[in-house]
Order: sequence, then C-alpha cells, then structure tokens
Amino acid sequence: MSKKNKRQTRRSPDSVLAGTAMPAVESTARSSDRDFKPDYSYVMKDLRRIGILAGTFFAILIALSFILNQ
Repeated sequence: MSKKNKRQTRRSPDSVLAGTAMPAVESTARSSDRDFKPDYSYVMKDLRRIGILAGTFFAILIALSFILNQ
C-alpha cells in the first residue's frame, strides 16, 4: 500500500517578519486513491489450493495410520 505524505506549509522569512501567514494549501484526495481496488483473486485461488492439499495430506496420513497400525 502506498504511504500518504502530509505536506506542511512553510512561511517565508518575509511573511514571518511582517506577521502575515501564507494561505494553507489544502490537500485533495486524488481520484486514483479513492478508486484503488486491488485484485486479490489469485490469493483466494492459492489459499483454496493450499487448503485442498492440506486436507488431502491429512486424509492420506489418517488412512496410513489405520493401515500401518493393523
């Protein structure tokens, strides 16, 4: 994820001496930040595959334990 940087406004030496502050700069959210919707469908496929493999291996181990203990 991207880091959000906040900008700070700096006063120029002239405005500090005169006692006037520079106008604050408003940071607006870019439309790309609001519309960011990552696609994690490949992660779900990988997790499903890992779950199926783990279940299969446990079933094989249980079956082998019954076969070897007889």
